[in-house]
Order: sequence, then C-alpha cells, then structure tokens
Amino acid sequence: MEFSKRVAVITGGGSGIGRAVAAMMARRGVAAVALVDVSEAVETVAEALNTEAGREVAIPFRGDTTDETFRASVFDSISQKCGPVSLCVPAAGITRDDLAVRIDKVTGKARIYPLELFKQVVDVNLIAPVYWALEMIGRIAENRAAKGLKRWTADEGVQGSVVFIGSISSQGNRGQVSYASTKAGLEGAAATIMKEAIYYGVRCSVIHPGFTDTPMVRAMGADYVAKNILPYTQLGRLIQPREIADAICFMLENSAVSGELWVDAGWHAPA
Repeated sequence: MEFSKRVAVITGGGSGIGRAVAAMMARRGVAAVALVDVSEAVETVAEALNTEAGREVAIPFRGDTTDETFRASVFDSISQKCGPVSLCVPAAGITRDDLAVRIDKVTGKARIYPLELFKQVVDVNLIAPVYWALEMIGRIAENRAAKGLKRWTADEGVQGSVVFIGSISSQGNRGQVSYASTKAGLEGAAATIMKEAIYYGVRCSVIHPGFTDTPMVRAMGADYVAKNILPYTQLGRLIQPREIADAICFMLENSAVSGELWVDAGWHAPA
C-alpha cells in the first residue's frame, strides 16, 4: 500500500509521535495530511513540515478530538480539498497519572482515583481514536456503496489502513490505572474493527510504543526518567519519535502486517 496519492488524518499531530508520523509520510510521498491537534502549535508544525517537504502536504486543524462535529468537519474539509481519506493514525492522547488508591496520612482515609479524571482519559485515549478510525471507515464504505460495490476482494487493493497508538502500559504500569486501561482497550477495539472493516478493504492494527522522547514523557522530569525508566530499558535511552513513526509507516504500508507490534526498546516494568 504505497503512500503516493493517499490522504491521511493524524490526530495529536502538533508534537511527539503524531508530528513524526506526518513528517515521515511526507518524505514517503503522501499526497496530503490533515494535521489535527488541540494546540495552536499545529499551525507552526504544519508550516515547518511543508517547508521541509517543499510542497503543501500538511494542512492544520485545531480543535478537540473528542468533539464529533469537529471530527466530521476535518474529514469534510480534507476530502473536499485533497480527496478521500484512506490513512488514519489517531495519535492524540493524555495522561492523568496517580495511584489507584492512596491512604491520606492525616485522616487515614482511602482516597481513590478521581472518576472525572478516568472519564477524561477514556474520552481522549480510547473513545476518540476509535471514532476517528470509524469516521474514515464509514466514508470508505459509503463511497463503495455509491459505486455499487459490496464485499471487498483482494484484487481491488487495500482501500484504507488504521494504526492505533497503544502502549507498553497496556500490560499494567504503576500509577497509570486510567492510561493503561485505555491502551489495553485499544487492543480489543483494533481486533474487532479489523474483523469488520476488512469487508470494505480497510486494515486495522495497533502499535505499542515504549517510553518515547515526547513532551508527555519529558513532563515526568529528567530525574524520574533516569531513575524509573532508563534502568529498565535494554537500549538505555528513550525511543526517538522518528523510530516509532518508521514502525507505524511500516504497519500502514505492508498489507501482510496485522495485529500488534511492540516497539518498546526492550523495556520491562520493575516488579
């Protein structure tokens, strides 16, 4: 599945893995990328990517990825300008880390993880990515129906591809009850969507990055990374976003690749 003439949507495209994926897609000849992010930095990032590519490839969209109306407007806009979307990498995500249960040293009472934070992480990390993928799949299905096409056949070529961003935390990680739950949830979503979406010729898989040099990880602090992450990583360093991007593009391009791919640099959580 070559990238040339393909149109992509990437959420979380203003930084980290999303930005790296957009840059790598541009280098591999993708026709256009809808760069979606809640941060105003997405405008500057798109400009930088276009300068690097020497053409207008990245089109910025600023908004809340959990907003259904915003999601539809992004697909409408990029499709009208560049053609139907057939690549989707919903990479936007947040962390709201804390222990699931903590005893207050003063009162002796248990304080459990706030429900509103759990719901927020689920909305951004699990529900939103699934529905960005379904938006693309639904539009591909509509286009096929309009042409009188039903069940996809291999001689048509792959019609679309989705890669969800999981995490090594899906295996369980101290202090990440909400984040780990959402990333594990994406495994089930991807496996189910793949069984259904292949009817329309769309592939779906999930990549599990290890600790990557992104703003999310850097926010943990250099001391925390040095003490709690690097000693348990076989490579002895954080993964670079471009390394994750290369793996994602591999999963998108190679139609024989299915299921899950672990890009964790050999990291194993301490007991």
